[in-house]
Amino acid sequence: MGKLPTENLKKLFSYIMKNSRVIVPPLPGFDSGVHLIDGDKYLVVSTDPCIGVPEEWFGWFLIHYVASDIALFGAKAEFCTINLLGPPSTKHTVFYRIMRQVCSAADELGMAVVTGHTGTYEGLSTLLGVCTAYGAVDKDKLITPGGAKPGDYILCIKPIGLEIVVNFTLTHKALAERLFGVQRTRELTELVSLQSCVKEALLLAEIDGVHAMHDATEGGLTVALNEMAEASKVGFKIEMEKIQIPEEVDTLQECFQLSDEQVLSMSSTGTILAAVSSKAKDKVEEALRQNDVEARFLGFFTKNMRRILVKHGKETLFPKKADDPYERILSAKL
Repeated sequence: MGKLPTENLKKLFSYIMKNSRVIVPPLPGFDSGVHLIDGDKYLVVSTDPCIGVPEEWFGWFLIHYVASDIALFGAKAEFCTINLLGPPSTKHTVFYRIMRQVCSAADELGMAVVTGHTGTYEGLSTLLGVCTAYGAVDKDKLITPGGAKPGDYILCIKPIGLEIVVNFTLTHKALAERLFGVQRTRELTELVSLQSCVKEALLLAEIDGVHAMHDATEGGLTVALNEMAEASKVGFKIEMEKIQIPEEVDTLQECFQLSDEQVLSMSSTGTILAAVSSKAKDKVEEALRQNDVEARFLGFFTKNMRRILVKHGKETLFPKKADDPYERILSAKL
């Protein structure tokens, strides 16, 4: 479930013809592409599906998934297309509700819906949405996951695993109340908006010395860090104890008997990893503090290509592959 493995993606991408107008073509670990437009700007383009999320948040997620991807490249999403597809049993009122959510979320971000497609089809068993969005960025302001440099600090905004915790409370309220308590479960269900990183990514994009950004979605910290290192041709060293892990993740780890490696691989939509130069570190910290953004520095990127995780003072190799427990936890298979 989810994205194809890297080797399969590379095979798919090999069929795409090179074009001199495309600055950032489809690449593993890159959630947006970039092409030339007139003048001194690039156009950043991203597309994402939305499926299997609560209907009351469906339109919001449809917009924020792609707006977040574009913001991580240093651009503000300006225009989008919307596709809403469902099985033949889908009532028109469902499409109406979703579209109202889409337009509300787009309006809040200053995005305009340009075109799209809506319909019902045999072969679909659930509602499926696809949003494609785009926004312009100055050529010298473009940020990609491949810009990390040796010596850059590794910044992590928002906790690891929060997406899974919040979605678990939405889909398994009774079990969540038993594990986390009634009051805490109610609080967690109100944190859905933290699964967007538009605000934080655009804030970082304005600071010189932020060299790279990536979100920790499918595969969590494991995939995001490995993809940044691969794209940037660097290594890294981080400390396990510096990673912000919510108490509820610890509870789920015990409940579902998860390893530390699985915790690192927890899908964490809304969580940002950024490469920050030493000169920009203080400015980044001040900007985050002024905007009440929760963040921690986990370690640094290295010229040495080794990928190191320090646990309790001992160096170990950082996991190469992710074992994301999202599906297992959300299906509540204890």
